Amino acid sequence: MPDGLPPAPAGRFVSGSILRHVVVMAATGSVGLMAIFVVDLLSLFYVSKLGDPNLTAAIGFAAIVQFFATAVNIGLMIAAGALVGKAVGAGDRAAARRLSSSALGLGSLAAAVIAALIFALSDPLLSLIGARGEALRVAGLFLAITLPSNLLLAAGMLFTGLLRAVGAARQAMLVTLAGAIVTAALDPLLIFGAGLGVEGAAITVCVARATFVAVGLRGVMRHHLLGLPRVADMVADAPVLAAVAGPAVLTNLAPSVASAFLARLFAGYGADAVAAAAVIDRLTPVAFGGLFALSGAIGPILAQNWGAGRFDRMRGVLREAVRVTLVYVAVVWLLLALAREPLASLFGLQGVARDLFGFFCLAGGAIWFFNGMLFLGNAAFNNLGFPVRSTLLNWGRATLGTVPPAMLGAALYGPRGVVAGMGLGSLVFGILGILLARRTVDRLEARGGRLPQPQPQPQPAQNARRCRPATPSRAGELSPGRPVRHAIPPDRPGRADLSTSSSRGNWYFAAQPVTMPRPGRFDRDGDEASCSTRSRCSRPRARPGSRRWPSNSA
Repeated sequence: MPDGLPPAPAGRFVSGSILRHVVVMAATGSVGLMAIFVVDLLSLFYVSKLGDPNLTAAIGFAAIVQFFATAVNIGLMIAAGALVGKAVGAGDRAAARRLSSSALGLGSLAAAVIAALIFALSDPLLSLIGARGEALRVAGLFLAITLPSNLLLAAGMLFTGLLRAVGAARQAMLVTLAGAIVTAALDPLLIFGAGLGVEGAAITVCVARATFVAVGLRGVMRHHLLGLPRVADMVADAPVLAAVAGPAVLTNLAPSVASAFLARLFAGYGADAVAAAAVIDRLTPVAFGGLFALSGAIGPILAQNWGAGRFDRMRGVLREAVRVTLVYVAVVWLLLALAREPLASLFGLQGVARDLFGFFCLAGGAIWFFNGMLFLGNAAFNNLGFPVRSTLLNWGRATLGTVPPAMLGAALYGPRGVVAGMGLGSLVFGILGILLARRTVDRLEARGGRLPQPQPQPQPAQNARRCRPATPSRAGELSPGRPVRHAIPPDRPGRADLSTSSSRGNWYFAAQPVTMPRPGRFDRDGDEASCSTRSRCSRPRARPGSRRWPSNSA
């Protein structure tokens, strides 16, 4: 891999229409995510056509346990995307490449360890969430086949996050879309054509994850985002990545814990209720996948604008994201309510399962609107350096917002009450999440100060000098994203005017002192001697009478 890096481009999200950036990133992300969720739903549909509710329940149990490994991968993807996006926004391409490489090495190691632990504890974990008999055996078999491919999933998700961090939304979409196409084509061939059943579905998962890596690696290499991970860099970057990834992992583990608790509650109503819960778990990502994509979309946009110090645009991102969420959920809610009976028949749900599924379709829109608010808040916290807030909110919803209301609802109204209890917790923590996200942006602005407005300074006659700029500019004028101009006040010839010093945001001020020659010392041409700084400075204006002073004589 070449060592030379291309010139650092400006972050593409720090200018232009905020709504357009949000919609484009969310739309492209939705295509890839929904493609995966649709084929997951198709896999469950194919398994349900085998005619055994225990097999459908087994896929649901295995998905809950496996998400503990996926949560670690998501946390690392969030950390790498946030840090790389901020580095790109600040124009530090070398740091972005180093962090990407370190994240790949550390993520692969973590994925291997987590997969081994879950494999060793798969039977106790499955039993804990209510798997019994044939469902327990089939779920264990599914995990045994798919867990080794967790390393591929970790790398593929990381590549997707890195591509989105640099604004390559279309390439990130292609990563997940390619895996989805492979799954859609291979699933029926292995499940029905080869007669492998659930084992065929598990083999398809492994092939799809390998496809993620192949397509994603090509994309990050085109953007010069990846090199061979170096042990020294991994050790140095581990604390920085862990500071974001650790809380993000805990944040994403919370829904897994809540799902495990709810699965145990539904298991008390029989295999049919668990099968209905499994269908709901696979249907909601398809129906509300845009909310997942939207929360992933605003992360890079917030990170780049934070790196550029554009707090006004950061508030605009949150505002537009809420509006998009409201419109999206309203449309999906209406479609679910109208299609609840055909969908229940399609998956062969009867009795308790059909009643539970229908109630979710009627109430799910309100639940997921507030879930979307919480997703937006989590994305803001993870990308703005406050991941602990995201962790606390998610665990609050998974515990206080799920366990007491779901148990109370189950005692009063049965399976329907479990769903209603989930909705109550989502309402409280969703509103809290988006309000805290807005307050976080305000506090960041107050901590970093408002962006200074450029004020042109009078150009001194004798003592002014400026470093060679990337583009022409008056001496003493501060320009965003350009090298610093030093202005030497006439009354203080030995110091530069550095009244403000900051390394955050779109405005950069130098902090090094400038040494000027003592008055009266000139070079051999009669000009004032050039200053001594680390930057390359142009020679000062020639004194009258020197050989380079323009003469009025012909």
